Amino acid sequence: MMSTTTLRADSRSETPPAAVLAPPDEAARRRGVVAAVIGNTLEFYDFTTYAFFAVTIGQTFFPAGDAWVSLLASVATFGIGFVTRPIGGVVIGAYADRAGRKPAMMLTIALMAIGMLMLALTPGYATIGLAAPVLVVIGRLIQGFALGGEVGPSTAYLIESAPPGRRGLYASWQIASQGLATLCAGTIGVLLSLGLSADQMQAWGWRIPFLLGLLIIPVGIYIRRAMPETAGDGTGHAEATTGAVLARLLRDHGRTLALVVPILLCGTVSTYVGNYMTTYAITTLKLPAGLSIAATAVVGACILVFSVLAGTLSDRYGRRRVMIVPRVLLLLAAYPAFLLMTRMPGPATLLGMSALLATLSAMSAAASLVAIPELLPRSVRSAGLSVAYAFVVTVFGGTTQLVVTWLIGVTGDPLAPAWYVIATSVVGVAAMLATPETKEAALAA
Repeated sequence: MMSTTTLRADSRSETPPAAVLAPPDEAARRRGVVAAVIGNTLEFYDFTTYAFFAVTIGQTFFPAGDAWVSLLASVATFGIGFVTRPIGGVVIGAYADRAGRKPAMMLTIALMAIGMLMLALTPGYATIGLAAPVLVVIGRLIQGFALGGEVGPSTAYLIESAPPGRRGLYASWQIASQGLATLCAGTIGVLLSLGLSADQMQAWGWRIPFLLGLLIIPVGIYIRRAMPETAGDGTGHAEATTGAVLARLLRDHGRTLALVVPILLCGTVSTYVGNYMTTYAITTLKLPAGLSIAATAVVGACILVFSVLAGTLSDRYGRRRVMIVPRVLLLLAAYPAFLLMTRMPGPATLLGMSALLATLSAMSAAASLVAIPELLPRSVRSAGLSVAYAFVVTVFGGTTQLVVTWLIGVTGDPLAPAWYVIATSVVGVAAMLATPETKEAALAA
């Protein structure tokens, strides 16, 4: 276990870049937060929407005689989107540390628009045959690359634009925007399930949420073009290449990254188990599609509200306490929550337990995404968070739905998601206990 002193020294061992812009004024800060939140929301909205409609998408692009095989192919394609996340995290994360947060964030939203367009407009397997799943997979790869490069620059931007004593609140909007994406996708899904027949939803209704997301893309691009920069323009950095940024990150901050990975791991698994609730409710609990999608909308609302609350609390009480306490409570609540849902499936248990698990996970994750970039200096802050986040989300987030679906199918145990959350939470809590408190520390240049 590394000491607090070592980690703090580790995070301060950089030569400040030559060109660092002055902190933005209050109006610019608000514009920057809005720009980051809109872009984040759009990018996570698309990934979340795919998870909601995994069953329908599987039937459209991956027809099979066995419904479970079709679903497995669909969630596997959901996981395909994570393959390019580490590449996006490395390339775009390092680019943001060299050229600035703003150009990196412009790039990610443009790439996400391309991937979203491909998924929304690709005809089904019955129309163009094998070309349909191939085009969907290509679109998912583009989206994964974009999303892998989004989290690091946008979180670094929120941290760097925050006024003194409010870094927790500002950075918590990274998680809150993911909750907003889930809420929007879930609400649209509920409305569609109420207004369309099952045949209409299967034929074309599932495409509507993706098309609605495309309508917002120009707004996101316009707002991000006007956002102020919080990092230098790259001309004063010795690391003029992606390789140089990564070399410095691994050489000087490898120990910090080793601590960050298990913290992100537990948050990622619980987040994607939450996103899986629609599929879980339909396929395992045998509940109606409208109610099942409503569960994920409730998850989104809880993430939106309680991540902001957690950020505020972390500014008052510190990052470690807000990371650890909700995560321990989640560890203890996961098994009883899933047991109750399987023993008494219905609206009250599904919505109530989903809300409880999402609240605890969001609070811990929000505080974590404040502490992690605070441990890293500006010159590698975006790359460090991007690389760690993309790696963890690829290995664990991208496989969570596939693993849980497979485990339930082969073991017949509907409590498999709970055991997965518990195991990863134990690992995460151990890492959180070793994490230094960064609430009062100044950001390293």
